[in-house]
Amino acid sequence: MGLFVVDSVRIAGQIDAIRKAYGADVHHIHLTAKEDELKRRFICRAAQEDQNTEYDELKRNRTERNIEKLADLADIVVSTDRCSSGAVLVRATALLDLYPRGSDALVDVIIGGQYGSEGKGNIVGHIAPEYDLLVRVGGPNAGHQVYAEPKPEKYYHLPSGTTRAPKAKLLLGPGAVIYPPKLLKEIAEHQVTDDRLSIDPQAMIISDDDITEEERQFGNISSTAQGVGIASAKKMTGRSEYKDGKSKHLAKDVSELRPFIREAHEIIANAFVDGKRIMLEGTQGTSLSLHHGEYPHVTTRETTVAGCLSDAGIAPKNVRRIVMVCRTYPIRVGGPSGPMELEVSYEELSERSGIPIKKLQSTEKTTTTNKQRRIAEFDWEQFKRSVQLNGPTDIALTFVDYLTIQNQDAYRFEQLHEDTLRFVEEVERVSGRPVTLLSTSFDWRNVIDRRAW
Repeated sequence: MGLFVVDSVRIAGQIDAIRKAYGADVHHIHLTAKEDELKRRFICRAAQEDQNTEYDELKRNRTERNIEKLADLADIVVSTDRCSSGAVLVRATALLDLYPRGSDALVDVIIGGQYGSEGKGNIVGHIAPEYDLLVRVGGPNAGHQVYAEPKPEKYYHLPSGTTRAPKAKLLLGPGAVIYPPKLLKEIAEHQVTDDRLSIDPQAMIISDDDITEEERQFGNISSTAQGVGIASAKKMTGRSEYKDGKSKHLAKDVSELRPFIREAHEIIANAFVDGKRIMLEGTQGTSLSLHHGEYPHVTTRETTVAGCLSDAGIAPKNVRRIVMVCRTYPIRVGGPSGPMELEVSYEELSERSGIPIKKLQSTEKTTTTNKQRRIAEFDWEQFKRSVQLNGPTDIALTFVDYLTIQNQDAYRFEQLHEDTLRFVEEVERVSGRPVTLLSTSFDWRNVIDRRAW
């Protein structure tokens, strides 16, 4: 089961210091009770150090007087005069995820429900420490950001949980599309060893010529021009020209990548045998799907859950949870990138949310190309269609602070603004799925976690 340390804290500074030192492994449970009950318990205590101290005298102590304020910072607040000590233990054990799971399925899938840039990276970063194997599909045309100090971590090939889950193995599946110079730079930046990262031999390779050609052909639809489309097409059309060892079509043909080359299906099969938990991280969004998006303003792959599973080599029966990530205000990249219903200006969004317009404009730059994004109202028809296409078990709602900046101060669900709670209720009603993760800002403790898994 591992080693668990239980400690008592009395001031906010202690909580902050412990969280910053140990991150997502720290769970703050605030125990509270009515004043009469606290006084009764104090009188009944037999501890020697309390015998000469009166309760009223204790309450005059500044630290003791301010303890109830720690509830605002807690992951969960337990009213102990309304449940037994055994019930407190049950709730704490559940929060620490120590109860056995009831399913043999070991794969959780994270996908985008809109046009990409939904904030998947930060959701992945939040839950990544719970997994033993992190799998990513897609290519470098989609960049994911995870909060870190002194600057955000950006991932183009590697899973977004690479740093947050340092003990997890990493895998790029056979459907991945790789630009070796960019991948090798990421590997060096994040100090990833060849025994930690595996790349399927059949992952496709992007050449410099692919990038040049894609920029020439697809600039008119705001392509990121990373060569992913041309390389993906070459995987289909170049089969008759491929001769093993005489081209660099596939990952196994690139000498610099050979230390990382391993069969994805063997790694995944072994993980199942060993009972390892697996996270599959999709890229881009459902409405950019080659088959289900609004052609020609689509990407070059199938971005739904079905496509991600196929690219990774994972069977649907192995899926436990599907988390569909959606923004409160969906985006598309600026330029001729395709239609969006009911676009919203930065001025209007700033007025609604209370977030300064310069902050919004700075935030809404694409990770890969640094282009300004377009913003629109939440599209309920698009949302319902994405639910039907992906069959999620959970919804993750991001950019909740865009509804009101007040949400940035929320650490628990009930602390969200009343209008936000109503919005969440409607999301759950339309989808028929629970909203279990909410991102309130791009910060190290910005995700409200309501999961029961």
